[in-house]
Amino acid sequence: MSADSLDKLMYSFVVEDVLKGLFIYVPPGYVACVYDLGRGVLKKVLTPGLHLKIPFWQKAKLFNTQTLEYGISRQFKPENEKMLGDIPTAANTQDGKKVGVEGTILLRLDVHQIPAIWQTIGEDFVAKIVRPSIRSRIRMVFSRFDFPDIIGPKRDQVEMDLKNELERIFYSRGIYVENVLLSEISQIHQ
Repeated sequence: MSADSLDKLMYSFVVEDVLKGLFIYVPPGYVACVYDLGRGVLKKVLTPGLHLKIPFWQKAKLFNTQTLEYGISRQFKPENEKMLGDIPTAANTQDGKKVGVEGTILLRLDVHQIPAIWQTIGEDFVAKIVRPSIRSRIRMVFSRFDFPDIIGPKRDQVEMDLKNELERIFYSRGIYVENVLLSEISQIHQ
């Protein structure tokens, strides 16, 4: 290996590993949490902009703080359990009808609680907390209403009850429920 090749190799190492490891770029709509080898997950979040970190000692993780769309539909591909969304949820109504529920739930992470989410739940909070909670609450709320009411005059009440139930579970975990929008409720014939 020539001296020139060795110089290029060392230069590329310095640029790639040291300089890129020195900065954290946080784009608009995101925040970064920092894991420090000595202190664990730092409580302070980094807002949009360019920030310094200690290479090799600190690791940064970006989190989306924009409104997140959790879609429940037949088009959802369940192969990736970390994806935000789900297949239609089956539920039983008060009058004994089995239904498939589709819709959208709008969620947003609390900027100040993101370090706690990363520390206590981890990066896969969708698979651990969000998806099972949404499925459970849909089944619970739908069991309180008759099928004709769900697709008719009480649909907005169903959405509001579902929003309230989800808020009760998610709020303490740093997840805001902005809205629940049911798009299709179809009866499943057995």
